[in-house]
Amino acid sequence: ELSDDEKHLASLGYTQELNRNWSSFSNFAISFSIISILAGCFTSFGLGWNNGGPAAIAWGWPIVSVFILIIGLCMSELVSAYPTSGGIYWWASKLGGAKAGFYTGWLNLIGLIAILASVAYGCATFLDLTLGTFSEDWLAGYSLTRTFVIFLVILAASATINIFSSHLLAVINNVSVWWHVAGAAIVIAILIVIPDQHASLSDVFAKTINNTGMFGGATSGVGWLLFVLPISAILTQYTITGYDASAHLSEETKSAADGAAKGIWRSIFYSAIGGWILLLTFLFAVNDSDAVSAGGGAVVTIFTQAMDSQWVAIVLLISTAGQFFCTTACQTSSSRMLFAFSRDRAVPGHQLWSKVSKNKIPANGVIVTAVLAAIITLPALVEVDINGAPVPVAFFAVVSIGVVGLYLCFAVPIYYRWKAGDSFPVGKWNLRGHHKWMAPVALVEIIVTSIIAMFPTSMGGMPWDPSFEWKFVNYTPLLVGGVLILLFIYWHVS
Repeated sequence: ELSDDEKHLASLGYTQELNRNWSSFSNFAISFSIISILAGCFTSFGLGWNNGGPAAIAWGWPIVSVFILIIGLCMSELVSAYPTSGGIYWWASKLGGAKAGFYTGWLNLIGLIAILASVAYGCATFLDLTLGTFSEDWLAGYSLTRTFVIFLVILAASATINIFSSHLLAVINNVSVWWHVAGAAIVIAILIVIPDQHASLSDVFAKTINNTGMFGGATSGVGWLLFVLPISAILTQYTITGYDASAHLSEETKSAADGAAKGIWRSIFYSAIGGWILLLTFLFAVNDSDAVSAGGGAVVTIFTQAMDSQWVAIVLLISTAGQFFCTTACQTSSSRMLFAFSRDRAVPGHQLWSKVSKNKIPANGVIVTAVLAAIITLPALVEVDINGAPVPVAFFAVVSIGVVGLYLCFAVPIYYRWKAGDSFPVGKWNLRGHHKWMAPVALVEIIVTSIIAMFPTSMGGMPWDPSFEWKFVNYTPLLVGGVLILLFIYWHVS
């Protein structure tokens, strides 16, 4: 006897191949883990600090979060109608035809692999810092090569867990939620109680900073408003991403038409609130903002100013573990996406990637996503200094690639859903007509943010500037554009 879930899936043209043993809570858990305020708020803090300072972070986060929630609500409505592993690209091809689905799927895949790369690299950086707090000699030489080796080890560990144990994976995701809730709460408590002095309200909500070297470091005027300040929005846009995992795991979730839909919007809502509180405690713990700027806007500088090394070690350890949980979840999401996309024969070598191991896991898909994540992060081996501070330009580029890939692919089905109007067959969970204004708002936000994510993040990244060097370049437009051109050829040839 088929369950309701299996009937719904069959009506969409698929048989149940994956184990349907995820609860609605586990489905929420994986999106919450991939959003991971313990990852994004810590690792991409510098994007907000260098491109606007405390005020940009304190005001920008809640404002951008509202727009992301609107995007998420539009997607919840879609997943309720179509709960399939392919998620976003499947909705796009169902609503807009095969070509729309093809491009959407590829943007989604690029986005997911870039997010996997950026989270694993952030985790490696933080593990390196954590080990450094326990041994003086370790910190003496910050080494890009060493960080890269740790990054490869983390990718390998996460791939191994993904291949050999779906049971362990579900346990890790459920632990991860509580780790993110309790861990963030502990970090917040430590930063409120331990530091001897805190920044004033005006330091947090009114202080602006421009460390990009653009417009002479001005924190007012048109250039600052249009080119520097917007980049700080990427902090929020990058942290609150990857909630499409709820859709990718919908074929493994019980009563998915309701559970996966709630998984998406709830994970955004709770992360937005938790993330804002966390970021505010960082900002209030700043003792010397010039020193934070000299450290490239890295959060670790704030911690070392405000507390003794054993407290710094605890905070770093909590964040590093959260980032590892996040890496494992990202790996799951990207391998499921590749599995579904290959099942529909849209990827070269699709026979390999759609093959399921005896544990019912797309093992080849797990391996290839990890390898690709390592390859696109290779530029991180090149040393880059901006205004004398070491800045991981390659890390921020991988972050931007993730943002552009994922949000552009979300835009396609949202657009077609908006176009379909009342002819769209709504699922159990729906927006009751509010899509009429939500969809256009979501689309405008996605277009604006994707343009911002392509901006150079310093003077050296601008081809017309005398200080131009390739190592400063934000390679997002090159990678995303290059892949789209290849896909255009691939689509027409195949």
